[in-house]
Amino acid sequence: MAYSSQLGFQDATSPIMEELLYFHDHALMIVFLISTLVLYVIVATVTTKLTNKNILDSQEIEVIWTVLPAIILILIALPSLKILYLMDEVNNPYMTVKALGHQWYWSYEYSDCNNLTFNSYMVPTQDLTPGQFRLLETDHRMVVPLGAQMRMLITADDVIHSWAVPSLGIKLDAVPGRLNQTALSASRPGIFYGQCSEICGANHSFMPVVVEAVPLKHFQDWSTLMLEDA
Repeated sequence: MAYSSQLGFQDATSPIMEELLYFHDHALMIVFLISTLVLYVIVATVTTKLTNKNILDSQEIEVIWTVLPAIILILIALPSLKILYLMDEVNNPYMTVKALGHQWYWSYEYSDCNNLTFNSYMVPTQDLTPGQFRLLETDHRMVVPLGAQMRMLITADDVIHSWAVPSLGIKLDAVPGRLNQTALSASRPGIFYGQCSEICGANHSFMPVVVEAVPLKHFQDWSTLMLEDA
């Protein structure tokens, strides 16, 4: 999860988030090089008193500063399109989980686990135990098997919400009457926090998302226990 005064992204937990981090670094380096070149040209133009007629009127230079930006845009667009298609691909999911947004809590439906359904409410501050995070902890976590390709179906019951977990690289709107789909895959075990990222009313800040990635055996034990308690 994020920490105080953090400037960068959270550590990647899914292959998609790793690709997003690589693309961010790739694009940022291009922006840095362009900014450096432009700054150098501005400083050189302001400080020198010499004038070169070949620079003021040159077809070769005009061709270069037309073709070069096009090449740079292609270098940015190709990896961006690759990631966009990867984020939309959901191939042979191990299971499907439906997240339903309410004012102001989430409910989850595991259709492949005997229709396991439960609500996930934020733990009030006065009920937190040592080690839990204020405004981020829930009474029931969304538990997923480690390394499994999963399909997330996200919708809402009342107003527009947004199901977001930054370390998984997922941020998808929950729109009433519409099912949005995305892929979820956790590459390492742990507990990953997120929040509703769409202003949805008075208690918008109090509907966190908690995803816990565990080995398959532990997930099966958890689902069995939840069904017994239902």
